[in-house]
Amino acid sequence: MTTKRNDGRGADSARVIIFDTTLRDGEQSPGASMNKEEKLRIAEALEAMGVDVIEAGFPIASRGDFEAVEAISRVVTDSTVCGLARAGRKDIERAGEALRPAARKRIHTFISTSPLHMRVKLQMEPEEVLRAVTDSVTLARQYCDDVEWSCEDGTRSDHDFLCRTVEAAINAGARTVNIPDTVGYSMPEEFGAIVAMLFNRVPNIDKAVLSTHCHNDLGLAVANSLAGVANGARQVECTINGLGERAGNAALEEIVMALRTRQDLMPFHTNIKTEHITRASRLVSTITGFAVQPNKAIVGANAFAHESGIHQDGMLKSAQTYEIMTPESVGLAESKLVMGKHSGRHAFRKKLEELGVPLEGDALEDAFHRFKDLADKKKDVFDEDLRALVEEEGRENDRIRLVSLHVVAGTTGPQTAAIELEIDGETKSHTAQGDGPVDATFKAVAALVPNEATLQLYQVHAVTAGMDAQAVVTVRVIEDGKSVNGQGADTDTLVASARAYINALNKLLVKRKKHAPEALSA
Repeated sequence: MTTKRNDGRGADSARVIIFDTTLRDGEQSPGASMNKEEKLRIAEALEAMGVDVIEAGFPIASRGDFEAVEAISRVVTDSTVCGLARAGRKDIERAGEALRPAARKRIHTFISTSPLHMRVKLQMEPEEVLRAVTDSVTLARQYCDDVEWSCEDGTRSDHDFLCRTVEAAINAGARTVNIPDTVGYSMPEEFGAIVAMLFNRVPNIDKAVLSTHCHNDLGLAVANSLAGVANGARQVECTINGLGERAGNAALEEIVMALRTRQDLMPFHTNIKTEHITRASRLVSTITGFAVQPNKAIVGANAFAHESGIHQDGMLKSAQTYEIMTPESVGLAESKLVMGKHSGRHAFRKKLEELGVPLEGDALEDAFHRFKDLADKKKDVFDEDLRALVEEEGRENDRIRLVSLHVVAGTTGPQTAAIELEIDGETKSHTAQGDGPVDATFKAVAALVPNEATLQLYQVHAVTAGMDAQAVVTVRVIEDGKSVNGQGADTDTLVASARAYINALNKLLVKRKKHAPEALSA
């Protein structure tokens, strides 16, 4: 039987739509919560990169999520802004309200279709689920023409029932049908076969774009997504750095560069400006506090590094001997010394623009003064130093700020930390002892900002090489089941530690106001 395909622009087109869900599914990764301002920065970076659809959030999840989706809808004009909604009326109405300002809008509604989910989670019979599919898509079409429907746990669904629900969703007006591998269970050949089966068995499949949404529990999210594309899917749902709950989602950068690099086997293309990939990766990593592993494909620190003598010899003769893509193709440029203590405001501002982190007004002035302080401490100031430095300028709404820190450490105790904080505009100080200087610092902060948070993660890495390198500290804390990451940078590791812990507490203060509903998965 001939496979029918539709990508929303005409039959047999080779364009693959990139649907980024970093701000929704990515944020569900424990500790990866973002505030509205941070989400706006990422949304603007995604739009500049050429992402077709930005899933901005789950409007009914919290007031903060609603406001973020609404704010992104006002700012983003080129990309389609999408809001997630379960199959209930309140979810869909809330999504429609949040998306009202968007120039291009999409409601993404979903319901589970696997026997396990229907029986245990939904406690609904298949016919009830089928009616809910039609009702939810029909309601969503009242708010926008562009409606996407997803069958949660689709890869573990009965094929006959899956075909019926897909057909019903399209008949009700869904322009995109998404097949999620919700628990990362599928193998590539299996997932590709499901996509091919839908094209061959669903009579109205040519009226919708088929999409993939694969999780990485078995490390196969990208492979499964590409198998879907090879079998006719023309939208891929993915995240920057593969961010997402559990083992994460399919990584946008890997999907895009695989399609670009292997045109011989996969003659498809996307609208992504690949030179923006590294910048977006670093922005998401900095905001969420989730460091990218060094050997991560495309954006890892070692992705274009060659240490083996044989490899180095080949690289000197021709880069193509061991590189299948160029660093420049993903926006990776060698870090060069361009700034120092004699650099002025104009040069500093210009450099920030080149790095993709422009600042204005008071934020620029504050960052410039911090740069001057850093230049006095470090002989060499690199691009990575500036990125780490200016990131904290996006925290103007923080309720807690570090004023000063004095630490007594060494082999003879007791280790002591005297800290001064500004809390809601009021300056407070405290001195505490601990089992080491970091423990003492955190105890001093906790005395001024009472909380029940438990430290889950504490890690340090150097921003650049050299004894005078800035340290970036990442901490993860959990309170009442709410997990957040905090990050801080400074040439003094203890100051960076204090900044990271304070950043995490500021996020907890915001997170305490959020109450996410059940069943966020898709």
